[in-house]
Amino acid sequence: MTDFPLLSILTFAPLAGALIILLLIRGSDEQVNRNYRWAALWTTGATFLISLVVWFQFDGSTHEYQFVEESDWIGFGITYRMGIDGISMPLIMLTTFLMPICILASWESITVRVKEYMVAFLLMETLMIGVFCALDLVLFYLFFEGGLIPMFLIIGIWGGQRRIYATFKFFLYTLLGSVLMLLAILWMYFYAETTSIPELIARATDPETAIPASVQTWLWLAFFASFAVKMPMWPVHTWLPDAHVEAPTAGSVILAGVLLKLGGYGFIRFSLPMFPAASLEFAPFVFALSVVAVIYTSLVALMQQDMKKLIAYSSVAHMGFVTIGLFTFNVQGIEGALFVMLAHGLISGALFLCVGVIYDRLHTREIARYGGLVENMPKYAFVFMLMTMASIGLPGTAGFVGEFLAIIGAFEANTWVALLMTTGVILGAGYALWLYRRVVFGKLEKEDLRGMLDLSPREIAIFAPLVVAVLWMGIYPSVFLDLMEPSVVHLIENHDKAIAAAEAQAGTMNLAADAAGTHK
Repeated sequence: MTDFPLLSILTFAPLAGALIILLLIRGSDEQVNRNYRWAALWTTGATFLISLVVWFQFDGSTHEYQFVEESDWIGFGITYRMGIDGISMPLIMLTTFLMPICILASWESITVRVKEYMVAFLLMETLMIGVFCALDLVLFYLFFEGGLIPMFLIIGIWGGQRRIYATFKFFLYTLLGSVLMLLAILWMYFYAETTSIPELIARATDPETAIPASVQTWLWLAFFASFAVKMPMWPVHTWLPDAHVEAPTAGSVILAGVLLKLGGYGFIRFSLPMFPAASLEFAPFVFALSVVAVIYTSLVALMQQDMKKLIAYSSVAHMGFVTIGLFTFNVQGIEGALFVMLAHGLISGALFLCVGVIYDRLHTREIARYGGLVENMPKYAFVFMLMTMASIGLPGTAGFVGEFLAIIGAFEANTWVALLMTTGVILGAGYALWLYRRVVFGKLEKEDLRGMLDLSPREIAIFAPLVVAVLWMGIYPSVFLDLMEPSVVHLIENHDKAIAAAEAQAGTMNLAADAAGTHK
C-alpha cells in the first residue's frame, strides 16, 4: 500500500489532457487544430513517461500487487482499488507506448473535428490503462466496457464509407457478452459479498469459500462470452475485419494493439484463477476453437484483396496462439501467450501504419493497385519487410519468442494441438510474404506509383521506436519474461490449489449426499 497515488495519476493523466483540450484551447481553425494535436501529443508523451517511472520502480522479483490504492469514495459497496503485477505492467507499457505513435499517425490524415478525435483517443487511453490497473470487479467492468465507447465514435465518425455498418456490428457483437458478464459479476458479489479481485482469487483456493464447480461452469461461460468477442475468437470474429477496414489508421493500430488484448487479459485475471474447475473442463473446447481460428482465418487471409482486411484476419490467427497458450496451464504456454500479446500489439500496429502510409498517398488499400515500391520507397520497403518478418516469427524479432514459447507450452499440454497450431506459422508465412511480394517487389509500371515519396521525417519518427522495440524484444526477451514469471508462476500455483479445493469441495458434497441417502 502506498500513500502516493501513482497509478491514479497514470490512469487519469490522459483524461486531464482531454479536459484541457475541451475547456482551455481556443483560436482560429488551423491554429487551434494544431494546438489540439500538440496538446494530445504532449499528454500521451507525459503519460508514457509516468509509465516509465512506474516500470523502473516496479519490483519484478515478486508476484504481489504493487502501488496498491484503496478508497471507499465510490460507495454502493464498490471499492476504488488499483494495483498492478507482472502481468499487467507490460500491457500498461504497451498502451502508453502506442498512444503517442497513434497521435503522430493522425497528424495530417485527420482534418475534421480534430478536437473531438483527440479527446476520444485520450479518453480511450484512460479507460484502457484503468482495465490493467483495476483490482475491483465493478471498476474493471466500467473501464472494460467504457473503452468501447470512444472506439465506437472513432470508427463511426472518422471511418470509411461503411463506417456505420461496422460500428453497429461492433456494438451488437459486444453487447450480448457484456450483459452476460455483468450478470455474472452481480452473482459473484451477492455470493462472496465482495468485489475485490484478490479476495475472490484467494477464496477460490479454499474448499469452504470456493464457488461450486457446477456454478463455475455458468460463470465461466458468461465471462467467456465477453472475452471471446473482445479478442476476438472464432466464430465471433467477423466484426473485426469490418471494424479494421473502416477505422482510421490510428484506430486500427490501437484496436489491434491494445483493445484485442483486453480479452486475453480477462482470461488471465478472471477465468483461470477464479473458475479453475471450469477452465480445466473447457480447455479442450478453447483448443478446438483456437485451432480452427489459426488455420481457417489464415486461409481466409490468403484470399484477401484488401491489405487491412488481410492483416485483420492475421490478427485473429495470432490471437488463437494466445488462447491456446493461456489454457495450457504451464509457465511456457502462459508466458508465451503474454509475449504474443505484446509482440502482436507492436507488429500489427506497425503493419497497419505501413498500410496507412501508402493509403495516404494513393487512397486505396487494394493490393493489386501496388507493386515495385522498393524502387522509389526503399525506407518504406525496409520497415515493411522487417514487420512482415516479425509477423511470421523470424528469429531475432518479437514475433518468434512468443509463438515459440506458446508452441512449447501447447506441446506439453497436447501434442496434436501443438502440431495443428504450427501449421498457422506456415500459413502465416504464406499470406504475409505474398502480400509483401505483391506490394513491394515487381516492376514499377503504374504511373501514379512513380510519384509516391518515401517516408517523411514524421513517418520515420513513427516507425523508429516500433522497429527498436520489435528487435529489442526479439534479441533480449528476458527483460519482459523475467517481469512476468513470478506472477505467472503464482497464477499456476493458485490454479492448482483451486483445483484441489474444488475436488475437496466436490468430495465433501458427495459424502454429504451419501450420508443423506443413508439417513433416508
